[in-house]
Amino acid sequence: MSKATRVPDSNPPHGAERKDLVRAERLQAGYAGQAVCGAVSFSLHAAQALALVGPNGAGKSTVVKTVVGQLEPVSGTALINGAEVDDRALDFRREVAVVFDDDAFFPALTVQEHLAIVAAGHGVHEVEEVIAGELEFFGLSAQAQSRPYNLSSGQRRRMLLAAAFVRPRSLLVLDEPEQRLDTSMRHRLASRLRAEVDAGLALLLVTHDPAFLATVATKALFIADTVQSMTPRQAAVSLASENPHAE
Repeated sequence: MSKATRVPDSNPPHGAERKDLVRAERLQAGYAGQAVCGAVSFSLHAAQALALVGPNGAGKSTVVKTVVGQLEPVSGTALINGAEVDDRALDFRREVAVVFDDDAFFPALTVQEHLAIVAAGHGVHEVEEVIAGELEFFGLSAQAQSRPYNLSSGQRRRMLLAAAFVRPRSLLVLDEPEQRLDTSMRHRLASRLRAEVDAGLALLLVTHDPAFLATVATKALFIADTVQSMTPRQAAVSLASENPHAE
């Protein structure tokens, strides 16, 4: 596990209640006051990984963006650490790492400089050692001095994922992290995520990969006009039936 990782205690004292790190209550996500899917309710604790699955365009990414405060809810509530979400707040930025399916980078900075800014900005010690470890894990050591626009689409995706891993986090939010990754990197990333969840990380993710989901998730929600709780096995079977050619 990266030295940058900070995870909460996954084994509370005997008789103590496990604290909701994330709680959604009848949350409806959408745009201009129009919901794009059914109402979503769930809780997420430390050492849990919740996967959101469902058809393309069902609203999974919209739900996740609403949970982390990038979109206003149509109705209902989303709480992180028991408080309304404010993605500008120091406590939120300190605890929550997010990677969505977009390429956000400073064109004048190298890969290494991007990661250094993120790590130093979050108070990481031994920044150079942490960055070197993530560059190696994500197969970007040879691209450390490259600028993002000179990378392939898959390499830029790995850079954004590396930026989430170089910083402390108790909640990690990933939107289709497997996209643009080769089979080997998908397997390595899935195994690493599950190890961090087992160590106490809370993970909220959207995925279309049955094998990735089966490795990482501890529970799942099927997002559509109605929302249904599923076991990871049920969700993986559902994904496989939608995309029989998935690896």
